[in-house]
Amino acid sequence: MKKIIILFLTGIACIACSELTNNSTGSTNSQAIISTDLLKNAPSDPLTINNLDIIGDSISINFSASGCNGNTWDIRFIADELIAESLPPQRQVRISLKNDEICDAIISRELTFDISNLQVEGDEIQLNIVNSNDSILYEY
Repeated sequence: MKKIIILFLTGIACIACSELTNNSTGSTNSQAIISTDLLKNAPSDPLTINNLDIIGDSISINFSASGCNGNTWDIRFIADELIAESLPPQRQVRISLKNDEICDAIISRELTFDISNLQVEGDEIQLNIVNSNDSILYEY
């Protein structure tokens, strides 16, 4: 009977850990969120963007922030609904980070987000990254 209880509790613990890991890191390959409200109001804990790269319809972002291990971070890629009418058109985007970890280590992470929903009429759009004052051209 003790073995059954231990196996049951171990199974519950493993499921809980799995759910926490899957929900806490801002899933790789999740779609960009388009929301002017979230662009302005989503969590904006400090981070440093180290590198941006667009491959096909995905943006790969390498960034760093302080923390213990980064496992509890909530990370989102958010784009403004508003599009500047210029050549090429421009859209503000940012990485939203909610970081409740209180540690001095610097953790680096690389995540990929699907940005195909950011396409507008034409074949390119300039993405202005609010957190880094960088911009990157998305051609499709």
